[in-house]
Amino acid sequence: MIAYDLQCIEGHAFEGWFEDSQAYQSQKKKGLIACPVCNSTRVSRLPSTFAIRASQIPKKVSLEEEHLKKVGKEIVDFVHKNFDNVGCDFAKEALKMHYGVEEPRNIRGVSTKEEEELLKKEGIEFLKIPMPERPDTDA
Repeated sequence: MIAYDLQCIEGHAFEGWFEDSQAYQSQKKKGLIACPVCNSTRVSRLPSTFAIRASQIPKKVSLEEEHLKKVGKEIVDFVHKNFDNVGCDFAKEALKMHYGVEEPRNIRGVSTKEEEELLKKEGIEFLKIPMPERPDTDA
């Protein structure tokens, strides 16, 4: 098995596992590899990085790093608990709330560059921040 870092034409990065490089090429040629965010089949491989751990000695973490990690976890937990995950429908849901079709609520999700331009044009404010999924929930 081989894992490739992939990216669609919209810039969404994801990982794909293949039996070998020929399997990747064959699936790509047939349009079987699709972005999990926007479903685009215009996908390419990214340069992959990997690391080999040099030692088993645990890294000493400073008090400041511990506090930053804790605050980061609290922010992620807050967003996951208080914002509805609308996935790829972020722009649609934002527009519905903007025009009063739906009640305003906190939402999170993904959008394309074109959707973001439309939201800006319509006067809808939003903030883009990377939000990791929490492994301990079904977020």
